[in-house]
Amino acid sequence: MSEHIAVAVVHGIGMQGPDFAARFREKLTRQFAQELGQEVQDPAGEITIKPVYWAPVLQNSEDELWERLKKGGKLDFIKLRKFLVDFAADAFAYQPTPKDRTVYDSIHAIFAETLRSLAAEAGDRAPLCVVAHSLGSVIASNYFYDLQQASSQKGSLLISEPIRNQMGDTPLERGETFSHFYTLGSPIAIWSLRYPDFGVPIAVPSPKLSEHHPRLEGEWVNFYDEDDVCGFPLKTLNRQYRERVKADVAVNVGGLLITWNPASHLGYWEDKDIVRPIAKALVQAWRSVNRDQI
Repeated sequence: MSEHIAVAVVHGIGMQGPDFAARFREKLTRQFAQELGQEVQDPAGEITIKPVYWAPVLQNSEDELWERLKKGGKLDFIKLRKFLVDFAADAFAYQPTPKDRTVYDSIHAIFAETLRSLAAEAGDRAPLCVVAHSLGSVIASNYFYDLQQASSQKGSLLISEPIRNQMGDTPLERGETFSHFYTLGSPIAIWSLRYPDFGVPIAVPSPKLSEHHPRLEGEWVNFYDEDDVCGFPLKTLNRQYRERVKADVAVNVGGLLITWNPASHLGYWEDKDIVRPIAKALVQAWRSVNRDQI
């Protein structure tokens, strides 16, 4: 039996529905199957894609905040203001404080639940790819940072009880098979201001990947649009980012109405210049871990 590829898709800011990843999942599955071709009877069945849908944790509170703000008086640039409120509210609410980790833990528990579902469907040792947009890239980075630190620090408290309750003990759920990371319109560079010398990036692939798939080489590729004011290159932050991020790739995303302005931040999911290279890399990963069975 072949090893499948597991993909977690993490959304960013803004109004998100539970089907936010549907079109991306469809496009990536189709491209993956096309690249894999006739090597297996059902190429589309070799990849399992699931969304990390964390929006409900904050949506009601943000809706209430926006309604209260609108009552304060006339406001110009309503759409831009709403975009900023969505971004800032998500970002501020997500960050843990010494006395309160409620939102942080609630979002990470959803992440853990998604990985548990992926492990159940794709397999305990399935190579794990994470595709994360906007604030979702920060969430994904924090989640795997906590996992990697916890695995190296016995008794670490970074993984709190609500998250542990959603985690199983498979290699995939422990982050050991985390091999590919694709960040889209990522503000990780802004978050790096919180740390000396702009922080320490997560290890991609996981330091333990070789224990499960010794032939598999992973990658971290960061896609950004020059018109997207929320997305930035990462390799120039410091030496460790330069070593761990394989490439910062400039893309031109979105349709005619948004491709030339900051709203391009919302245009990454369906861009062929993002879907195609991800699919190609995941097919290479599949071939690597299934080489003896092809």
